[in-house]
Amino acid sequence: MMSPILTTERLVLSHISTSDIQLIFDIFTDPVCIRFIGDRGIRSLDDAKSYIAERFVGHYEKHGFGMYKVSFNNKGIGICGLIQRDEAGPPDIGFAFLTDYRGGGFCTEAAQAVLDYENQRHELPEILAYTDPENTASQKVLEKLGMKRKEVTQLKGQDVDSLVFVLKNT
Repeated sequence: MMSPILTTERLVLSHISTSDIQLIFDIFTDPVCIRFIGDRGIRSLDDAKSYIAERFVGHYEKHGFGMYKVSFNNKGIGICGLIQRDEAGPPDIGFAFLTDYRGGGFCTEAAQAVLDYENQRHELPEILAYTDPENTASQKVLEKLGMKRKEVTQLKGQDVDSLVFVLKNT
């Protein structure tokens, strides 16, 4: 297991590595994840390995933050972190959890820890979040984090609406 980046009362967050292939495969092939986050084209463990290398590992090196593996009782249960989609814009927080770990407060706990940690390390005047307008569970988490609804828009390269939330750090 990679060394922890941060810990909470119940959770350990660490960098995602190629040892997390099964977790990434399980998350991104889950029908709820595909519905609300989108199909990332992960159909095999090799696809998951490539996704980790392309989307997670390089992001840490380039931006100093990224998505983290969330573990509970030494088991990977989800991912949570900041993503820099647009070089000129603010980062956004994202998360996805295995089915058995939804609804237990794990997502809110991990997301709050990520916000606290990254705001201490980086000057982040604004953080965004994008969610499906029908994903009420994610919207509740974002509201618990103090984020406010901003607008409905379509992200570049997507043909579905995203509900945008914003958190101003003043």
